[in-house]
Amino acid sequence: MGTRSRIGIQLKDNSVLSVYHHWDGYPEWLGRILTTHYNSRELASDLIDGGDMSSCWTDTVWGKDRTDGNKYGPEYYSARGESCPPSLMTMSEYLNKNNNEEYAYIFRDGEWVCYDMNEFNDNDPELTEIPSGALMA
Repeated sequence: MGTRSRIGIQLKDNSVLSVYHHWDGYPEWLGRILTTHYNSRELASDLIDGGDMSSCWTDTVWGKDRTDGNKYGPEYYSARGESCPPSLMTMSEYLNKNNNEEYAYIFRDGEWVCYDMNEFNDNDPELTEIPSGALMA
């Protein structure tokens, strides 16, 4: 069973370009991977440009060794022939429980933030801390 999440980047007009992420979306794993390995606007944008994914940090692609020259990286659905491009939403739509998964990540102002979409305060999702420290090289 996956801990589903969305990974987004806030654009200049305050909209969010985002993708679905299936496995291990909780802050202790995905949050730490994002802050360690996708910690710039360029890296975050490159990750999201690939579209929906099973995982953003794995050593295989659909059960086979990676052939892209990297030890770890994303496992996009497009690698198995599916077309799942990024979605564009307003910030309000992105943070709407009905449009999101268990966690919602946004790269904005030079850093990642995480919202727990299961916890709400006054109809807004709860901002949750991303633990510090790298998980994998």
